[in-house]
Amino acid sequence: MGKAHVMAIPYPAQGHVLPLMELAQCLACNGIRVTFVNTESNHHRVVKALPENLHELITLVSVSDGLQSWEDRMDFAKSVEALSEVVPGEVEALIGSINAAESDDSVTCIITDAYMAGITQVNEKYSGLKRAAFLTAPVALLALTSSADKLVDDGVIDTDGTPLRSEVIRLSPSLPEMSPNYFAWACLPDLAARKAVFRGVVENNKSAKLAQWLVCNSSYELEAGALAFLDNCLPIGPLLASSRLGKPAGCFWPENTTCLWWLDQQRPNSVVYVAFGSFTVFDSVQFQELALGLELTHRPFLWVVRQDNIASESDHHHHHDNIPVGFMERVEDLGKMVDWAPQQQVLSHPSVACFVSHCGWNSTLESISNGVPILCWPYFADQFLNQSYIVDHWGVGLSLDKDDQTGIIGREEIKNKVELVLTDPIYKNKAVELQEKTMATARSGGSSHTNLTNFIHWIKQT
Repeated sequence: MGKAHVMAIPYPAQGHVLPLMELAQCLACNGIRVTFVNTESNHHRVVKALPENLHELITLVSVSDGLQSWEDRMDFAKSVEALSEVVPGEVEALIGSINAAESDDSVTCIITDAYMAGITQVNEKYSGLKRAAFLTAPVALLALTSSADKLVDDGVIDTDGTPLRSEVIRLSPSLPEMSPNYFAWACLPDLAARKAVFRGVVENNKSAKLAQWLVCNSSYELEAGALAFLDNCLPIGPLLASSRLGKPAGCFWPENTTCLWWLDQQRPNSVVYVAFGSFTVFDSVQFQELALGLELTHRPFLWVVRQDNIASESDHHHHHDNIPVGFMERVEDLGKMVDWAPQQQVLSHPSVACFVSHCGWNSTLESISNGVPILCWPYFADQFLNQSYIVDHWGVGLSLDKDDQTGIIGREEIKNKVELVLTDPIYKNKAVELQEKTMATARSGGSSHTNLTNFIHWIKQT
């Protein structure tokens, strides 16, 4: 029997690839070989971002995502179905070729994204391999999705996942409130996507139970209630907090570091950092309100605007067309707009005062790991759930509320909430308190660190 060799298979979206790549780095630093499987459309982006010193232990390989090059990878219904049809066969072939080539370097363990467990857990051919699943979302989301059948029985949703009731539910007294209209799958724009994702979730519940280890990027400090609700899930996070390298591997965009130099010029605890992850899309009215809201705060801001952040009629529109007239000139001395930023470094910068965020789980963890209060602007998936944690459970931030009439988050609302979160010390104090507790768990002797050590030990056992 040769050394431990892990095949890691993330769900192909930025928010899933990043934390699994962090875990892969942890394993590699412990002398474990890792083959990291990306779909082709993500592979080249990740290869470019992998730090030099990891190429020896982490091998990046690519598989088809089952879509043609011209097909839209933002089309969830298509993506989910294509993945489940194509990826299992590709992974099987990959393992076969690795094992044939190097008998002493054959794959010994498979780690899949918890929401792609079906790919390997149910495949009889892998019964000789160790099988683990890694949850990159909050445990509360898994508590929700694994309760899907019960929610149908209770009449909260129908068998397609469509909400039948709108009042909030609590799965247990210690879990955050959840609104059926904002269940992860219910936020998707069209019925086909909702059905496909919900069907995937229900199927996946069966497969996920077969994993020998289920580990998650969370901690007891953050999610005691959810971890008690799901007794088989072991927290090993936040992994981003343990990032030993200057910049995280597994990133999809070339990072713009001029913003770090810009942050160095700002006063401590003064900058409003604004970034919305890899999926959020705004219409131009909302985009303009955000711009004007930031201007109204009269505070320095660093705003990440992806080229595809705005739903435009044609592909030729860049965000510059949506910027309010005269805005750039008026905020020239105050704000900076970039198309991507090294987020972990930005959030750890002493100049940053708060984070206006879509509340993806990675962004939430990064903010907490740096003691930065959050203004919540959720878009879809688990983000409304994370907002509930941030605002109601941990008290480290506030929600930005849409206007009832227009459905838009208005400039005054933005200005007022920024003002509130920056002038009332309670948010910063709670954020720092949570940071200290959370970071302690990821250090030697802490519960997440102990779980991670045990997990690594299990992978290495022959």
